[in-house]
Amino acid sequence: MLSIIQAAGWPIWPLILCSILAMAFIVERFVQLKASRVLGRDLVNEAVGVSRQAVPAPETVNQLAQHSALGSVLAAGWRAINLNPRCTPGEMRAAMEAAGRQAAHRLERYLPALATIASAAPLLGLLGTVIGMIEIFGSQAPAGALSGGNPAQLAHGISTALYNTAFGLIVAIPTLIFWRYFRARVDGYILELELAAERFARHLEPLCPGGDSAGAAR
Repeated sequence: MLSIIQAAGWPIWPLILCSILAMAFIVERFVQLKASRVLGRDLVNEAVGVSRQAVPAPETVNQLAQHSALGSVLAAGWRAINLNPRCTPGEMRAAMEAAGRQAAHRLERYLPALATIASAAPLLGLLGTVIGMIEIFGSQAPAGALSGGNPAQLAHGISTALYNTAFGLIVAIPTLIFWRYFRARVDGYILELELAAERFARHLEPLCPGGDSAGAAR
């Protein structure tokens, strides 16, 4: 591996840095995007059961908020009702929507960085290729004959060009695959968060002190 790095020259170091960052982001996203960390298990039914008659105490609300991403969204509805004696259903829904946007932002963390690496790695590889070609032409004799050039410098230029092109693609292709995988996973989680939040909001509407009589009747 060290010999490949030496043959590729200095242009490969930005690609190595990109590969390290991409690996760190991928591992971090695999850990943070586990279903247990995002949705929990049967969390909505448990929250509905706890608040069937009234909103629980702030300690229970804080525990739910720290449980998972979905828990933070559901807890926002409870917290809005606890903090505002005349909270309306619209205000409660607005609080849950704001918490949902924050949760979605956390789920998308590092995805733009992965997309940037997937796009930049081939360009960095192309940069190394161009630098290698420059070294190739620089190794030629003043008359332009390859036979009169420096063979070692010519070989180094070819190695720089080929290794950087290959390494750029090696970094970009897996990064792009994982970025699309995480993007699809996050989109699915966001949809599940929206559906769960809507169900929970309908459950909380009769508990809103500022709700109308029709809402209380429901």
